[in-house]
Amino acid sequence: MSSIAGAAEGSSDKRPRTERGRRTLRRLLDAAALEFGEKGFHDGSIAGITGRAGVALGSFYTYFESKDAIFRALVHDLSARVGAEARRAQAGTLDALGTERAALEAFLSFAREHKEIYRIIDESEFVDAASFRNHYETTARRILERLRAGANAGELRDDLEEAHAWAIMGMNVFLGLRYAIWSDDQNAGHIASLANTILREGIASKPQGD
Repeated sequence: MSSIAGAAEGSSDKRPRTERGRRTLRRLLDAAALEFGEKGFHDGSIAGITGRAGVALGSFYTYFESKDAIFRALVHDLSARVGAEARRAQAGTLDALGTERAALEAFLSFAREHKEIYRIIDESEFVDAASFRNHYETTARRILERLRAGANAGELRDDLEEAHAWAIMGMNVFLGLRYAIWSDDQNAGHIASLANTILREGIASKPQGD
C-alpha cells in the first residue's frame, strides 16, 4: 500500500478513489507537514492546514476526522516516504554495504528537503506514542532485512541481530540531525561514505602486524 493510499484515517471509505482525490490528500499532507513543522502539533490548526493546502475546510473532513487523525497519517506518510527514498537509492547492483551508504545518503537528502520531519516525528512520541514507536520499529525492520540479505549473499557476517539494525538506525538519525537539520554544510554523499567506513572497517584498533 502506498503512503497516499494508507494515509487517510479510518475505514476504506475515507481513502480517495480518484486521482483528483489523491492529489487533494497529498496537498493536505504536505500542508500539514509545514503547519506542524513550523508551529508544532498543539499550535497547529486544521484551518492553518486547509489554508496552506488551498482546500475548503469542509473538504478536510472528507479525508480526516480530526487534527489528531491527520497528524497520525502524516507520521505514517513521512515514514513511508523515507522508506521509498531508501529503496529508490538502492536501485542497481550495489553490494550490502553500498546499499547502506546509498540509503543513508538518501535519508540525509530527504531530511534536508523536509526538515520538519524531525520535529514531527519527535512530537509524535507525545501526541501518538504508537505512531512514534511504529516509525522506528518499521525503519529498523527495513534495515535488518537488508542486513540479512547481505548475510545471505555472503557479503556480511552471519551473526547480525536486530540490535545491529537499531545501532545503524541510531547512527543515521543523529547524522541527520547534525548534517541535515542543524546544518547542511557538508555533502550528503561524503557523510554517508564516512559513516559507511564504520560498518566496513570498524573502529577498533588493529593489532600490530596485521
